[in-house]
Amino acid sequence: MSDFIAAAAEKFTKLVEEQLKRVERMKQDKDFIQYDKLDKIIIGIVGGDGIGPAITNEAHRILEFLLKDEVQKGRIEFKVIDGLTIERRAEVMKAIPDDVLEELKKCHVILKGPTTTPRAGDPWPNIESANVAMRKELDLFANVRPVKVPELGIDWTFFRENTEGAYALGSKGFHINEDIALDFPVTTTEGTERIARAAFDYAVKNNKKRVTIVTKANVVKTTDGKFLNICQEIAKEYPGIEVDDWYIDIMTAKLVDEKRRTQFQVFILPNLYGDILTDEAAEFQGGVGTAGSANIGKRYAMFEAIHGSAPRMVQEGRAKYADPSSIIRAAAMLLSHIGYGDRAKKLEEALDICMFKERKLVVTGRDTGATGAEFADYVMDTIKSLD
Repeated sequence: MSDFIAAAAEKFTKLVEEQLKRVERMKQDKDFIQYDKLDKIIIGIVGGDGIGPAITNEAHRILEFLLKDEVQKGRIEFKVIDGLTIERRAEVMKAIPDDVLEELKKCHVILKGPTTTPRAGDPWPNIESANVAMRKELDLFANVRPVKVPELGIDWTFFRENTEGAYALGSKGFHINEDIALDFPVTTTEGTERIARAAFDYAVKNNKKRVTIVTKANVVKTTDGKFLNICQEIAKEYPGIEVDDWYIDIMTAKLVDEKRRTQFQVFILPNLYGDILTDEAAEFQGGVGTAGSANIGKRYAMFEAIHGSAPRMVQEGRAKYADPSSIIRAAAMLLSHIGYGDRAKKLEEALDICMFKERKLVVTGRDTGATGAEFADYVMDTIKSLD
């Protein structure tokens, strides 16, 4: 028994040391990048795997179309980065191959397609999620997901802490013996303060009046309790914002409560709860295939589709019929983030027309509907008609 405990204590000590070093790095990194001060903004295009390359290519085409003049002036540069496939990652046994990470760090913002995360029973080794690894390596601490359905009175923006919580050490839990396995959620003061401030700053800048903190602090008293307490302290710096807090279980119910759900505006959540709740929220907008996602840090930002890589579609020869709507939404968020808000709004408007109003083309995922390329052409034609 003592050998088991000693081995576990040694592993746990290493985990604690890693997290203490991470906290020190966070303390040193104070300032956000200012895109308007850059001579050139480099946009990385990462296809990922499965249907990722197919849909990312369509979003890339739309960005090239919208930023053509900026590319010609040398203000914008696109960098296509290959190698973030499950095959390559399994070959080198890393969530992100070293050469790919080096290329990512040469970019300012990244548009990323979905990537496969191995799970038990898969033919791939147990390597960490590329998404989780990218968030850690580039310190993309804020996962921002908007969900808007005007006819239902829904206008939500979720600020999910991206680098801590239950996912921080998701690949580093361990088996004590054949009877016990442990994983470790992580909450830090620095990490929670910055996601809280990001959410409250967004609320102020976008004239939002309410911020909701979501935890399970009544049961997970230490880490969730710390998260809740820090968010409530930060809230005192924003006296004009109404603040409430909910537990994750009842919050999932209130999103489907027609009377209550229209009252929510901005949410702050730890990593795991944010992952769950944003997928539920996306269903109101038409499913995860329609929602984009931003991953914001101080030096880098990454924008992605929030659905999976759908390898079965590739195996069945249907990749060209995959719906690119989610990653096109992410491309609109990217445009807004780097200072092209007018073009982002035009892209969002065109998407709404194509997806919900005109619907001249419908993507079904099969040959019964449009291809991703046809849909992207439809979006670009709609943008032209708005000029």
